[in-house]
Amino acid sequence: MASKKEIKRFRANFSDELHSAALYETLAHAEKDETRKQVYKDLARSEREHAQVWADKLSANGMSARRTGPALKTRLMRALVRVFGAAFVLPTLAAAEYADRNKYQGQPDAGHMSADEHHHAAVVETLAHGSDPGMSQGARIAAAESWHKGVSSGNDLRAAVLGANDGLVSNFCLIMGVAGAGTGNKAILLTGLAGLIAGACSMALGEWLSVTNARELARTQIAKEADELKMSPDAEEHELALIYRAKGLEPDEAKRVASQMMRDKDKALDTLTREELGLDPAELGGNPWSAAAVSFCLFSLGAIFPAMPFLWTHGFPAIAQCIVLSALSLAAIGVFTSLFNGRSAAFSAFRQVAIGLIAAAFTFGVGRLLGVSVS
Repeated sequence: MASKKEIKRFRANFSDELHSAALYETLAHAEKDETRKQVYKDLARSEREHAQVWADKLSANGMSARRTGPALKTRLMRALVRVFGAAFVLPTLAAAEYADRNKYQGQPDAGHMSADEHHHAAVVETLAHGSDPGMSQGARIAAAESWHKGVSSGNDLRAAVLGANDGLVSNFCLIMGVAGAGTGNKAILLTGLAGLIAGACSMALGEWLSVTNARELARTQIAKEADELKMSPDAEEHELALIYRAKGLEPDEAKRVASQMMRDKDKALDTLTREELGLDPAELGGNPWSAAAVSFCLFSLGAIFPAMPFLWTHGFPAIAQCIVLSALSLAAIGVFTSLFNGRSAAFSAFRQVAIGLIAAAFTFGVGRLLGVSVS
């Protein structure tokens, strides 16, 4: 008979596998490409088989494997797939698979599932970068390398959530600080709107500068790499061979691949750019104008919620509604962050609300003290 700790582990594994299977099934349903659709179906079937292993273990211990409705995180991810498409959520899913690839290590009863999880992480990694089974080995290495670097840097979903969070928390704290000073409703509303506009403009400008500077630096580095490739091709071919040897190829095979790569200088430059500089020549950080516009909109989206109650009411009711609306928005953001932080939706929502309310209470207290001292 398994212990309570083991039963808890069985249930957690069972739930995780059902979550993954449901996501892959949704991706398969939304995918238009037949090859990728079949890959998603295969992944879903594998996750269902894993779930059945844990269901059998629960049954063997007299426990029922309850197949309740999809968890909140699952529903949210499936909704994002349906609305924005698979490409929007794949980086988040790839990062989650990568983080969980070792979850069965140390579980002797997991059998071959640990190897399966490593395989799943590699497959989703490839899909997230638009790769296909026919790509060259060098391109596979480049795609894998850039993806591993991107796991910690985030993706569109993460950036969207954190951008809205910045606007919400900063304007919520600003409004509560001004309200704590005993300022009138009109002044609070104007402060909130000014904070929204100023913060959004600042975020947009900062994003534009960041992307522009990154693009300029990347172009300079690529130009230098192109000059090196032209002036000293033998040295660059040697570097390519060393790169492939570091990736696990035998010395002779690495030299052969490097020599073949050097026949096409554009491909050689692309590979060296990815491997040596860690840059994607096709993107170079993205478009600075679209990045600025998205940053402006996301910050404004979050910042508008704390200011809204002061549009239709005033005094204590407006402050109370501001707190409630901001807390609900913080909880929603917390649920979204659970998609890429590995924690439960409830924990993430509670933590987000708690931190936001503490920050707002602090600024309210500072505003109250300053208001009293100034008056």
